[in-house]
Amino acid sequence: MDRSTRVVSWIKAARKAFDEFPLEAQERITDALVIAARGEKAGIAKPMRGLGSGVFEIALPYQGEAYRTVYAVQMGEDVWVIHAFQKKSTQGIKTPQREIDVIRERITRLKERLT
Repeated sequence: MDRSTRVVSWIKAARKAFDEFPLEAQERITDALVIAARGEKAGIAKPMRGLGSGVFEIALPYQGEAYRTVYAVQMGEDVWVIHAFQKKSTQGIKTPQREIDVIRERITRLKERLT
């Protein structure tokens, strides 16, 4: 790992949920996180609106399911994985409000912990 690559850190609950994803989905999302750690953005990552700058969502369609992983790049030195979930909603691509609420809460707690 060279100097420009940041560490990917996980909120424990996000890691636990991520570990439940199918292995191939985990590998593809991990690849996108490595790209983020190098200071770039993977094609399957997009900024999340309304959560402040530097918060991104990796959206992976996989075998008819939708897997999402949310990470933040402006929290301390690391790239922080905030939330991981399987999107169950049938209402298009919009992230469900309950997931947004979890993300907001975790960002708030993480900011408090890092200051």
